[in-house]
This record gives sequence, C-alpha cells and structure tokens, in this order.
Amino acid sequence: MLSASSAETTPFSSWRCSGAIVGEDIPGRTTIGCNNVIGHHAVVGVKCQDMKYKPGGDCFLDVGDNNEIREYTSVHRSSKSSDRTVIGDNNLIMGSCHIAHDCKLGNNIILANNTLLAGHVVVEDYAHTAGAIVVHQFCHIGSFSFVGGGSVVAQDVPKYMMVTGDRAELRGLNLEGLRRHRFSNEEVKGMRAAYRKIFMAVDAKSGGIEDRLTEVEQSEEMAKLDVVCSMVQSIRDSFEKNRRGICKYRHWSGS
Repeated sequence: MLSASSAETTPFSSWRCSGAIVGEDIPGRTTIGCNNVIGHHAVVGVKCQDMKYKPGGDCFLDVGDNNEIREYTSVHRSSKSSDRTVIGDNNLIMGSCHIAHDCKLGNNIILANNTLLAGHVVVEDYAHTAGAIVVHQFCHIGSFSFVGGGSVVAQDVPKYMMVTGDRAELRGLNLEGLRRHRFSNEEVKGMRAAYRKIFMAVDAKSGGIEDRLTEVEQSEEMAKLDVVCSMVQSIRDSFEKNRRGICKYRHWSGS
C-alpha cells in the first residue's frame, strides 16, 4: 500500500519485502530515505494508536537513510500535525519491534527483537537495547547506553549507562559499549570516577544528587573531560519539567 499522497520514496533506493505496508491513506505523509530495507510484514507509517488523535488530522513519519526495519515491526505516524515520528540513519530495528507515535530515534541505534517503545520516547545515537524490553511513554534513552533484556524502563536512562530489571535500575556504565566505540582510557576512567561520586556515595555528608552533581562539575580532574560534562548534563536534563527523572540506582551497582 504505497501512494504518492501518503508515502514518498526514491525509486529503487529502498526495498520492501513481501507483505510489508508502507504508508496509509490518511492525511499527512510518510517519507522514506535511501537504502532502507523494510522486512516481511512490517507496517510502517500507519495511523497511531493514540486516543487523542483526531480523525482527519495530518500526521507524519520521517525515516532517514540506511535503516533496516525487520519483519513484523510496526512504526506509527505522529498523533498530531505539530509533531513527527522520526527515525534517523543507520539504525537496525530487529523483528517485532514497535515504535509508537511521536517517537524520536537518532542514528546508529540497535533495537533488538520485541523492543516496544511507547509514545514520545526519545532514543539517542548509538543506544542499544537487548530483546523483550518495554519503554514507558516520554522516557529518554541516552546515547551509548544499554538496556538489558526483559527490562521495563519507566524513567530516563542517562548517557553512557547500563540498566536492567523490572523496573529497570542503573547497573553502572555501559563499559562494553564504550570500549567498542573506542572511548579513551582517560575518558572511561573519568566517567567511572564521576559515576561513583554521583551514585555510590557512602558518606552521609555527601548530600543529595544535586550536591553530588555539583561536586563533579567543580572537580578539576573530572570536569575537564567533555564526556563527564555530557553525562552530568544528561542526568540534570532528566529532572527538568515534564521529564521523568532517572532510573533508580543502588550503591552496589558499580562499574
């Protein structure tokens, strides 16, 4: 089901396997970039499953280049004309995943089988999920983070970190991911020191998380590293208005 009014592709630049549905005859548009593969019986660019959607309203999906969207995956358009569902470039979305309305996916992401994203979820570059995970609406999954298999994510996952469990808890840095992406020893050492300072404080005088974030920012040794500053900012952003806070953490979840 592909029509000029509902979906746009560059001829011969993307491939649809048998049974795949791309676009739907509803107001708005699904735009597919170059060199994408859409697997058997995947459903991409159809109406959202949001009760707030008003019939007849424009809704949009933008898919970038070089993505692989595997069999039985569903990707829904936005729930309103002022927003869009977005998938960036170079992403692997394995079989039976679900990307709901108004989600924003960056680049170079891996979503393993049966990863289910509720509406308005943001997944940043190079994030990686294991199989059979569920992410609550409006959560943010930070760049270079990892979500363990079977997790239920109800709050934000900060950059560079690993979570797992029901409900998902911080389990340290995503050290394997950082190694694969060639972060330097100095950067990893700095992030580990910052993680311990923020999440593994044993001194009762260390104060709350805001105090510990400030202490990291004021540390000459840690604050000189851009990755540490980025990690701290990712945590701070999660406590802004209309955000969900970060996943819970335990003192023993070292890295």
